Amino acid sequence: MIRKLSIIFITLGLLVVLGNGSQWWLQSQVVFYDHELQTDKREASSVSEQARESSNTVDYVSAETGEGIGELTIPKLGKKYPVYYDSDPDNVKKGIGMFDTSFTSPPSEGEHTVLAGHRETTFAVLDGLVEGDFVYLTENNIEYEYQINKIWVGDSEDPSFLVPASSPTLTFTTCYPFDFIGSAPERFIVQADLVKQQEIQ
Repeated sequence: MIRKLSIIFITLGLLVVLGNGSQWWLQSQVVFYDHELQTDKREASSVSEQARESSNTVDYVSAETGEGIGELTIPKLGKKYPVYYDSDPDNVKKGIGMFDTSFTSPPSEGEHTVLAGHRETTFAVLDGLVEGDFVYLTENNIEYEYQINKIWVGDSEDPSFLVPASSPTLTFTTCYPFDFIGSAPERFIVQADLVKQQEIQ
């Protein structure tokens, strides 16, 4: 009897491990890695004859939950991430979720854009960033260039990063510590200011 119970528990354990492992693998596949992104993207974009700088915001058409609305590029990490409207769990499984609150907005509205991703997959190496690094967010054929000005760790239940911004701001966040097993007690937060925006040809 004990032997049968042991076999059952071992089998159930293996199924849980395989299930979690397959979910982790699927989520990690949404990230596009390109080592060439680690070259100076700012210099490349500034000399591009096709890209023209735009000072006007784009009219934003309300998206539906789960709709792909853009792409986040972090050259320092050599990675690109698909961005989906709303930060519900299903969207964060597919890539990066954009918060939809009364205090946040898409980048085209020139206010506070907030993104969320999983620490085990999409944002697993977010702690490789430092203040001064550049990140890029695209929406409706407009590329928004931001420079990181602040990185900090806060309590997982603290929503203070979801606040209105007086100038165009990008914030992205994930659970912390990165190697914590279980529900992480803290939140890793990166904040950046808009430097410029340009139309993608």
